[in-house]
Amino acid sequence: MIEAAKIWNEPNNKSHWDILIDPEWDKFAAMAIAAGRAIRAVHPTLPRVLGGLSPIDPRFMENMKTRGVLDHVDVVAVHGFPLDWNLWQIQEWPDKLGEIEALVPHPVWVTEVGVSSFGADEVQAWGVKRTAELLAGRASRIHWYSLYDLPKTWEATTRHREAEGSSYYRHFHMGLLREDGTPKPALDVYAEYASTMGLCQWFHFEDHRLDDAVRWMRRLGVRHLRTGLSWADSFRPNARDWFDRQMDALAEFQVTVTFCFTPEHRGIAPHHTSPPLDAQEFADFCATMIRRYCPAPASRPSTHNHREPLCAP
Repeated sequence: MIEAAKIWNEPNNKSHWDILIDPEWDKFAAMAIAAGRAIRAVHPTLPRVLGGLSPIDPRFMENMKTRGVLDHVDVVAVHGFPLDWNLWQIQEWPDKLGEIEALVPHPVWVTEVGVSSFGADEVQAWGVKRTAELLAGRASRIHWYSLYDLPKTWEATTRHREAEGSSYYRHFHMGLLREDGTPKPALDVYAEYASTMGLCQWFHFEDHRLDDAVRWMRRLGVRHLRTGLSWADSFRPNARDWFDRQMDALAEFQVTVTFCFTPEHRGIAPHHTSPPLDAQEFADFCATMIRRYCPAPASRPSTHNHREPLCAP
């Protein structure tokens, strides 16, 4: 069932927001406010999460605060990968959370944290344990990224490839399971913490891994999952069928659903990182998804599509 709605993903990272078009994030702020209002209009209590900061940057949060975004969300989120991309050490996690907590009146969730097995499986296994030791009980939501390695035939969702150099290939080794589904040593370590440290797993359109992922999460005892519904994918043929299948498959977990990715034809620039031509269109997409998959108590169950509620009361 849906426990929270997340507005965008890593808005201060150029892989997910075009800062050349929107260098001061005023367009992002307007879009986030519109989405926050739209979600609240269709559901009176569902927590709204501001997309995870990556890097963790107090200046960006100050910007959002100044622009009034924090008045339209209930949680803020951060992402961190200190053993792979960030310029700080893993033991600094509590301090990094504290930097954001000092600025906001909301809970701070860690909606992506991970360690790649690019260098060695043992590094990832140690990273799972150390992350859990540092964050369990410190943040009310922690989502390990991710269950699966990214298939090598796919591209990582990044616009930093040239700058990353060989670090780009770390994107393909973040899973607890290899591309072929075989476990890494970190999986057994993660299983010890699965009840308190959830997962973040993105499912691509018509992702062949969905059913297998559900079986693994049951086996591991995962309770909390973060995933996404793509605004861009909503324009694909049979998008509604795929969204229904994905959300039905995940209904037994407490899901934070992320709304992001601009359709090429609805962006100022033809790219998923672009600010939309009309921020209200993104807000309307968020409202439509919540109305379908997490209807407000007074409106459920929906009689026109006979769907069971997928939302926490």
